[in-house]
Amino acid sequence: MRHGRGRFVAGFLAAPLAVYLIFMIWPYVQTLMYSFTSWGGFSNEAPFAGLDNYRQLLSDDTFQAALLHNVFFLVALPLVTILLALFFAFLLNVGGRGNRAGVRGVFGSSVYKVIFFFPQVLSVAIIVILWDALYRTDGQGLINFLLIKLHLVDPNHPLQFVNDPTPFLGVPKVLWWILIVVVWANVGFYLVLFSAAMQSISKDIYEAAMLDGATRVHTFFRITLPLLRDSVSVAWVYIGFVALDMFVWIFALTPQQGGPNHASEVFATVLWREAFTRGQFGYACAMGVAMAIFTLILGAIQLTATRRERIEL
Repeated sequence: MRHGRGRFVAGFLAAPLAVYLIFMIWPYVQTLMYSFTSWGGFSNEAPFAGLDNYRQLLSDDTFQAALLHNVFFLVALPLVTILLALFFAFLLNVGGRGNRAGVRGVFGSSVYKVIFFFPQVLSVAIIVILWDALYRTDGQGLINFLLIKLHLVDPNHPLQFVNDPTPFLGVPKVLWWILIVVVWANVGFYLVLFSAAMQSISKDIYEAAMLDGATRVHTFFRITLPLLRDSVSVAWVYIGFVALDMFVWIFALTPQQGGPNHASEVFATVLWREAFTRGQFGYACAMGVAMAIFTLILGAIQLTATRRERIEL
């Protein structure tokens, strides 16, 4: 009986497992194999190149600069997004004035949640069009227009935004302007995520703390943040993967899809250009393998650093 049931279950699992192996696992294996070749991508010939592609990575200045740009997003994007989302979520759930109804959010919090979440329902293409209108550098963009009217910017030298490769705090300014767009597009989702987690925290805890004289700052750091640690950890990993990609944002917002002068290159744009513009698919596969290893290491570090015992309410 058990043997028959095992064959029955195996029969149902065989087809999904085969699809998963063929369409998910096999492409990874192929990428690893092609990374040791000089395959051009459009022929059956793939001459073996050994470790030459990986040696080239160590001397490729463009790839190394792109990797540093990804590291910048990996640090700045989760930090800014999560801090803003936590701050707004706290205001919208327990940041209102206390009254007989107990702890509550600021007035109109439900409306604010919809407003903050609104960018999530927009496609990236629409967001890019909106921000292109804001970032226009001919003086007709909304930001430059307002700054010129306020006499804060010279009309003959408007802000260049995503066309500006000059460094600021050691990072090209174009990356800072792109960071603003990506944070704006994503903070609403994590605000809703953290709001849902905060609503699971008993309001009695906040009320007891306030009766003991705790301020809003104390309740945030002593109650809210520790109890949201699991949600913050998940959010950090998820945004980290977004930061390691960034292809769509760089490709759509910057000149030459990584310009100007490679100032906004990230790993994904370099890989795309090597594969589909220069026909160096073997080298691009080596980049993909290197980045996959880098991502797995970061994920393992993150999960190890945030591992802890759960807090039961």
